Amino acid sequence: MQYRKMGSLDWEVSALGFGCMRLPARRINRLRAETEPSIQLIRNSIDQGINYIDTAWPYHLGDSERIVGEALQDGYRERVHLVTKLPMFLVRRTEDFDRYLNAQLEKLQTDHLDIYLFHAMNAGQFEKMKRLGLLEKMEEAKRHGRIRHIGFSFHDIQPVFREIIDYYDWDMTQIQYNYMDTAIQATTDGMKYAHSKGIAVVIMEPLKGGMLANPPQEALALMDKAQSRRTPVDWALQYLWNQPEVATVLSGMGNQQMVDENCASADRSGIGSLTSEEEKMLNNLAEIYRSKVLVPCTGCEYCMPCPYGVNIPGNFAILNNLSMASTTIRRFRTKRSYKQLADSKETLNKENPNGNASICVNCGKCLEKCPQHIQIPDQLKKVDAILGHREPIDKHFG
Repeated sequence: MQYRKMGSLDWEVSALGFGCMRLPARRINRLRAETEPSIQLIRNSIDQGINYIDTAWPYHLGDSERIVGEALQDGYRERVHLVTKLPMFLVRRTEDFDRYLNAQLEKLQTDHLDIYLFHAMNAGQFEKMKRLGLLEKMEEAKRHGRIRHIGFSFHDIQPVFREIIDYYDWDMTQIQYNYMDTAIQATTDGMKYAHSKGIAVVIMEPLKGGMLANPPQEALALMDKAQSRRTPVDWALQYLWNQPEVATVLSGMGNQQMVDENCASADRSGIGSLTSEEEKMLNNLAEIYRSKVLVPCTGCEYCMPCPYGVNIPGNFAILNNLSMASTTIRRFRTKRSYKQLADSKETLNKENPNGNASICVNCGKCLEKCPQHIQIPDQLKKVDAILGHREPIDKHFG
């Protein structure tokens, strides 16, 4: 495992971090996580050199923090830097800070967090943080030894990112970044700005919710022409590790093969390791993807569960897959996967949401939860028009 400087902090972090948002899912309710396979997976990743574990209150409907707490017993806690997040979307009063932190420390079975983040900061949550004095609560928890460093994860536009960065002497920030998302959210310039101030930059969504792991045919053809032989996942990860501003890259790994392959990729990583030709090729890959992606959903599942049973990220994934399908058989299989989703109350399973886009009632409860600021009900209408009523994509995404 390669290790990198954690901003201005006095420790080094593994190039690859373990993001605990996509642990092995239960068979009955796939929003929840299986305990024993997840524990084994986390421990195996630590044994391979990963020393940064990232989780959060809502991941797997609360299972993630509990499972991480169990996984870090038997001496594993001392081997890692443990990170979780204050669920800003649930905080209503100043007193909520201690309530959530106490519950998280208990679930994680630890007396301190190495970093505590304000979760999914945007302009609105930033104002809430200031209004409720939550930064002062962070500092109080730090003085008492309950947290060691303070940071925030981010989902908004670059001017908001810079405003938050300039507001406080942060230890770290977690941003969505990959070779497609260089000009949205924090952006490349924002990442460089944070790094210039000594703030550790942690990357989430390196594969854009798995999208970069399954390239369209044009992208695969471009990769095949490259001198270096790499998998699509390896190309995406190496792009990030090539950047001197990146401290660690979080990957949501749901099985042992992912852990093994990503750790092997991290072993080969290094700042400035890509050639100019390889960097040019990655820029060309990004343009191919951008021309194909219809809905910028990363499958984070923050919008879930839908109270009416719609599988929101599943519907968007099917639409994007249809856009990227390069053969008749792939288009047929993609359309068939939409038909396999439930379209009535009789076939709906709210425990394991399986509803197609036609089930959406436009309640809007998903809107404030989406870190990508997708107009989810409007986009679901387009999904059903295209996949349910066979309307052409160009009619809705011209």
